[in-house]
Amino acid sequence: MTATATSARSDLSELGRSETALRTFLHGLPGVDQVGAEQRAAQLGTRSIKTTAKAQAIDLAIRMVDLTTLEGADTPGKVRALAAKALRPDPADPTCPHVGAVCVYPAMVPYVAEVLRGSGVHLASVATAFPSGQAPLEIKLADTRAAVEAGADEIDMVINRGAFLAGRYKEVYDEIVATKSACGDAHLKVILETGELATYDNVRRASWLAMLAGGDFIKTSTGKVPVAATLPVTLVMLEAVRDFRAATGRQVGVKPAGGIKNTKDAIKYLVMVNETVGPDWLDPDWFRFGASSLLNDLLMQRTKLTTGVYSGPDYFTLD
Repeated sequence: MTATATSARSDLSELGRSETALRTFLHGLPGVDQVGAEQRAAQLGTRSIKTTAKAQAIDLAIRMVDLTTLEGADTPGKVRALAAKALRPDPADPTCPHVGAVCVYPAMVPYVAEVLRGSGVHLASVATAFPSGQAPLEIKLADTRAAVEAGADEIDMVINRGAFLAGRYKEVYDEIVATKSACGDAHLKVILETGELATYDNVRRASWLAMLAGGDFIKTSTGKVPVAATLPVTLVMLEAVRDFRAATGRQVGVKPAGGIKNTKDAIKYLVMVNETVGPDWLDPDWFRFGASSLLNDLLMQRTKLTTGVYSGPDYFTLD
């Protein structure tokens, strides 16, 4: 890290000391050109990909999937089966890579841990009163600690959108700092719930706030509101992590989640990553897809490239 970056990081770390400092910094960020962001995202989505590159992109996308089930009807048997699929997405093809992580509710973490232990596949748990974030801080932190103690090595927390939209930035900052501390060695993904933030400017501010507070990843959505991940929103977040690394020397990951269902869309995101932040982020350590149905489409497209024929839609297990 350069001396300039070290100094900038030190200066930025002081922002959390006061509401005024945070507000001044966040509202001093450059505004997002809505038309420009949406046009840029649309243009990147039209890039054509050659067959060889498509095969590589599909395998990379599989490795980036956080295979997710967050339903009230989840059972130990269901999440164990999901974890087994995460390890061997295509049992008929041992060359198929495993996914990046399995993401479940805290109560399901012990059952997934039994399957994934020692595999290299991460175990992510939502926490902090997911998906609303509407609970006292002590409950949110207990939720986080319980998930980590049960075996989660990644925590997906939700910010308090009500506090953020009301301009109580320090309250949101302090909750992220406290949750990061409760995570111990586990990585922290901070869910912004961008569909509730209303503007791209708010997405940029929330992204910086999460990173300033120590988040290891910034994530678009819970998948529980009508508007989840979009290409323009993800573009704004990618620009934020790029600029944050330039200012501080610290790299932060990005996770679009919700509504990404097919290979074509996944590849659009990968093109955007490469064109916006570069190959350093084209790695499961720095970019993930929060998804459930996406994996099956990736597997179907992979089989088509390998064998020349599509597998039937019921060939792979439904999650």
